[in-house]
Order: sequence, then C-alpha cells, then structure tokens
Amino acid sequence: MARINLLPWRAERRKQRQKEFGIMLALAAVAGVVAWFLVNSYYNGQIEGQRERNAYLDQQIAQVDEKIKEIDELDRQRARLLARKEVIEELQASRSQMVHLFDSLVRTIPDGVMLTTLKQEGQKLTLEGRAQSNARVSTYMRNLEGSGWMTRPDLSIIEAKAAEGRAFNPGLPYQFRLSVTLASPNASEAGNGVDPGPDGETAGADAAAEGAES
Repeated sequence: MARINLLPWRAERRKQRQKEFGIMLALAAVAGVVAWFLVNSYYNGQIEGQRERNAYLDQQIAQVDEKIKEIDELDRQRARLLARKEVIEELQASRSQMVHLFDSLVRTIPDGVMLTTLKQEGQKLTLEGRAQSNARVSTYMRNLEGSGWMTRPDLSIIEAKAAEGRAFNPGLPYQFRLSVTLASPNASEAGNGVDPGPDGETAGADAAAEGAES
C-alpha cells in the first residue's frame, strides 16, 4: 500500500536551512572576531616592542650625549692646558733667547761698526747704526747670519750722512739700517729658511752694500 506524506516538508526544510545558515553566520562572526583579536594583539605587541626599543635607544642616546659633553669639556681643558704650556714654553724660550741674543749682538759687531738703535717686533729685529764703510756692514751681516740666533739679514738703508750732534764719530760716516729674523740655534736651517750655500743671502747683502757704496 503506497504511503503519502501530507506534512509541509518544504517549510520544514526551509527552517532547517535558515537555522544552519544562522549557525554558520554566527560561527563566521566568531571566527572573524577571533582573527581580528589575534591580528590586533600581534600588531599591538609589535608596536609595544618598537616603543620599548625606541625608549632604549633614547636612553642610550642620552647617555652618549652626556659622554660627548664630558669629552668636549675635557677637550676644552686640554686646549687650555696646551695653550698655557705653550705660553710657558715661549716665555722660557724668550728668556734664554734674549740672553743669547744680546751676547750674539756683542760678539758679532766688527770693528768699525756701532749700533745706535735696537727695535724688536715679534720675531723681527731692526738694527740701526753707523759704520766705517759698506764692507764693514757686509761683514756685520755675515756675522749676524752665522751667529745661530739671527737669520736672514736684510739691509734696507745704507748711506753717507753728515755729522749730527757732538756724539757723531767722524770715523763712522755711513748710516745703515737692517733687519734680522730671530731663531733658535736648535732649529734646522731648512726650517728657518736659511740658505746654507756660500752664495746665499750673505752674498746678496754684499752685493747690496757694494751697490750702495758705488
């Protein structure tokens, strides 16, 4: 005998499908929320880690800045100490230099030459005086160059001049002016710019004196 189902099975299936769809939609929503939470937690962790690294870097940079300030202060102190040391060395050198300078001035003056004026400007020394002849001045310049404390003699004026005052010596008719550069005898000749050759600056001074005499 055939069986006939008269119940509304289509409506029941529709309800069943709607129920399944709702469950799947709910599961998808839950899965989406879980995925969002996991992704958000991951990126928040990355951001927090980067912030910690940035904070560490800022701390290290601050420490380096403090060390740089300390190094700069030490450099300034070192510069001050070096400057003070250089001043002291210059004073000590100039003190001994003046003693040797005056000793050299006395030893280098030949017969027939007399100094009247002595002027120093830094490392340049200007000498003025009177001489018996141009040859005497040339000899004096050679002596100055060979003294070790004075280099590069430069004759600027030499001329016969009339008597001036009671202190005038008739045996010294020529008035001269020359300049020399002060130097330490420990300095090399190359460093002081001195020509060690026999035909160097001394020969030039002789030529200048002979030209003035003629």
